[in-house]
Amino acid sequence: MATTTDKASTRDRLLDAATELFYRDGVSLGVEALCRAAGVSKRSMYQLFASKDEVLAASLERRAPEYGRMLHLGPEDPRSPRERILYVFEQLERVSAEDDYRGCPYLSALVELKDPEHPASVVALRVKGALTEAFRADAERGGARDPELLARQLTLVFDGASARAGAKAETLTGLTTSTATALLDASGM
Repeated sequence: MATTTDKASTRDRLLDAATELFYRDGVSLGVEALCRAAGVSKRSMYQLFASKDEVLAASLERRAPEYGRMLHLGPEDPRSPRERILYVFEQLERVSAEDDYRGCPYLSALVELKDPEHPASVVALRVKGALTEAFRADAERGGARDPELLARQLTLVFDGASARAGAKAETLTGLTTSTATALLDASGM
């Protein structure tokens, strides 16, 4: 019988493989390929997760804290709300220049799944909603005329830029920060 440590190790291997493969190859990846990459049997996977959908959702959930840390400054950061918002776009420009960048993993999952009720879509919508909420909170603190609208506009720019850079259709250097700056200026921030 497997010990708790063995199960955690198997679970970690599955989630590590899922994180990499779903991001690189998309959510249509088969269970066999996932298990092969993780070095686990399908039986072991199904002992830990009821379905591939649950593996995908768990891999996105597991990735969320790192994603959030990459984009958001902590509450103790002394930057102004405007600088905090621009920081997100500076980070996007930085990561999008990496060779293995495929776009925002949460947006990719939403676009591929096309089902807001899918377990992975639920996770992705929550993570994307947190980004919009962070924009809204900073826009409100920064005195934007309509913080809600500005947050939605910034999310739209972020997601569009992520998708175009992920598809290698656009180089973002300077483009997203200048676009975000124009939106901030127009909002009175």
